[in-house]
Order: sequence, then C-alpha cells, then structure tokens
Amino acid sequence: MKDRVLQFLNKYNLTDKTLIVGFSGGHDSMCLLDVLYKISLETNIKLVAAHFNHNWRGLESKLEQDVCRKFCEERKINFYTKTASLNMKQSEAVARAMRYDFFDKAMSECGGDALLTAHNKNDNAETILYRVIKGTGVIGLKGIAEKRDYIYRPLLDITRDEIDKYCLENGLIPNDDSSNENVKYKRNFIRHNLLPLATEINENVIDSLASLSRIATDESNIVDEYMQYVKSVVMTNEGIATEKYMILSPSVKRRLIYDLITSANLDYDSNKIYSLYEFIEQNINSGSGVKTSLSTGLWLYVSSRTIEVIEKTTKIEDEVLVRLEGSYEFGNRVFEISTYTGENISEYPSDDSYTAYIDLKDFDLDFVLRTRQDGDVINPLGMSGSMKLKKYLMSKSVPQHRRDNLILLCKGNEVLWVAGIGLSNKIQVTDKPTHRISLRGKKI
Repeated sequence: MKDRVLQFLNKYNLTDKTLIVGFSGGHDSMCLLDVLYKISLETNIKLVAAHFNHNWRGLESKLEQDVCRKFCEERKINFYTKTASLNMKQSEAVARAMRYDFFDKAMSECGGDALLTAHNKNDNAETILYRVIKGTGVIGLKGIAEKRDYIYRPLLDITRDEIDKYCLENGLIPNDDSSNENVKYKRNFIRHNLLPLATEINENVIDSLASLSRIATDESNIVDEYMQYVKSVVMTNEGIATEKYMILSPSVKRRLIYDLITSANLDYDSNKIYSLYEFIEQNINSGSGVKTSLSTGLWLYVSSRTIEVIEKTTKIEDEVLVRLEGSYEFGNRVFEISTYTGENISEYPSDDSYTAYIDLKDFDLDFVLRTRQDGDVINPLGMSGSMKLKKYLMSKSVPQHRRDNLILLCKGNEVLWVAGIGLSNKIQVTDKPTHRISLRGKKI
C-alpha cells in the first residue's frame, strides 16, 4: 500500500508539498492518512488533515470528530476542522457542495498545494453504475478522475477490501458512520444492493467497471480533441455562431450543447440534452431570439445569430462625463479617448470593433458614456438620416438581453458610438481622424 501511494505521489511530484487530506475518519481516509503519515517521515511532505463535521447525527458526529482529532494529535498531524450548521439541508448534493467549499477554505487557510481524497476502486465502480442509471452517456462512464484541478486520488486503483485489510493489519480503528448503511441515499443503495447483485453475474465486476472507465476516458479524450477543433470554428465570444452550428451533424450538435451547458456548471443528463437540441432546432431561425430556462437565473438563448447561455444582469444606470482625453471606468470596462496624431489610415477597424478612429471636428469634447435610454437615436454609418436606437439594434440582430448593457458614447440623446456594434455617420472620418476611442475590460 505504502509503495503504491508513494508511486502515485512521485507521478505527480507531490513528495515535497503541503497536502490537505480529506479525513472523515472512516476506513478509506484513515488508511490514506496513515500511509501518508508514514511516507511523510521519509520525505518533505507536510500534512494537514481536513475534517468536515456535517453535524447530521448529533453526538455520533461529534465523537467521530474527536476520534479524528486524537488520531492526528498522536501523530502530530495538523488538524483542520469545521462543523456545519444544524440548519444545513440533509441531502447528498448539499453535503458534497458544503464539503468541497470547506476543502477550498482549508487549501487557502493552510497553504495547501494539493487536496487528496480517499476515493477508491469501489467508489469508482459505484459512481459509474450511478451514472449509467442516470443516463449521463460516455462522459459519465469515465468515472472518478485520478486528478482534477488541485484534487488527487491516490487510492483510486485500490479496492475497499485492500483498504480494510490495511486498517486491520495496522491496528487502525476507523469511525463507522451509521449513515453509510442507510439505503435511502443513492450511493448506499448501489453499494449494498446493486453491486452485490452485479457480482453474482460477474465476480470481477469492480475490475470490469474500472476497465470500462479507462476505455471511456480514452474514447472521450479522442472526442475532446475533435471538439476543440469544432469549437475553434463555431464558437464566438458570445456563444455558438448559429450559421456555423447549422451545418454540423446532429451528434456533434448535441455534444456541443452538452459542452456549452456543462461549461456553465450545470449537470444535465442525456434526456435534457436531447430536449435542448429539439428546442434549438425549432427556434434556430428566430430573428429576435427565444430562451428556455436551464436553472434559477440561467437560460439557453437561441436566435438566427447565436446560441448561448445567458443570465439575468443588472442594468448599469451610471453616467460618466467625457470632457477630457484619457481613461474612464464604466462598470467593469475602461473607455479611452485620445487625440490621433498619426498618418492617414488606409483601413480602419470594422464598424463593429471595440476600437474606432473618429472625426470630432464638428464637436466639442463634451460627451456622456452611458447605457441606452428612451428617445435615443443614431445616424448609422453610411446612412443619411437618423433612426431610433432600438430599431438600429434590431437591424444589427443584437439580442434583447444584451441591449440594456451596451455602452454608448452620446451627445444628449444622439448616440455617436455603440461599442462593439457600430458608429454614427456624424463622426465618421472623411479626411483624417482627430481621435481614437476604445473600450476594453479592466485589468485585474
């Protein structure tokens, strides 16, 4: 066991790092922490045991916390612990979210280089079965990743029987969480009911599911490589370019939808992806666009121009006076205006650029930077007359949800520049630019 964990640490160059170890005190985590403790005596590893008390079982939870603390004190391992509020909702999803939020804090407060959890080969098998039942597709068959971001799982190729044997041979007395027997929790139901039945069909089902996980990972990696190419072609800063999306095969479309949804940290099964695919196909020619709810505050927006995940935003009501050359902050953007002293430019940036060369010879430097208001008008580039800003934005196929937060350079109700959308005819360059304007994100 020790050699296998050490081999894992060497693989990821973790033998001289500060390791935060998720430590419930159960068989798996006590085995892992004990092995790491022995390795730390021979290496430069610094250990921090992180124990989150979910506080679901009152005194039992408190006693388990004390067992973990004593285990660490005996070995002089740093012990970091927090106890959840009694008001915390008792569900697997909430518990997982709270636990990983706790781990994030432990990493930050203890200066951790990596978080190690004690997920094992059986856990991986249970996860794959759960995802098969949920219908999460090939991606779900990948199971638990050996490494994800700063999280590492050294025991993922070690069975629960091997872990139990290690605890017995090394005189460890782990916590025995009574909730692990409660089959109302899906993971426990799979562990106690489904896996034993599957073993009757294939006594090596744990190894078989591990093999399936490796195959699915390889297959997914191949698909990921191809999808990176697809995204380089069809993705824009806003989302998916509808025109390019339309020429894809249905299978690639659905995978693209899946990637778009999961990039918004939403967990969607195959049925929901197919439903969203049908929604897109039905509304793909919509000029003004339509949307469907994904979760609280998030929607999938579809139009003839773009497909994207949108969220409710608050309109910026501020107004910034622009009376001098220089930089002006507006929300999370920076507007800049400067005198142009260069030579004539043969080609200016396109009308929809976030940089523009303009002619202000007919204007005093006295403008307002703001978002749209009732009564706004614009004289679009190349046109002789003015139109309402709303009609102009519609002609440019600007989605409704983006219009309120477009940044405008105005003179009264006359819009001279809609950043990223277009210029007014009244400041177009006829001979040589007098000024350069631009809009960019703040540097953090």
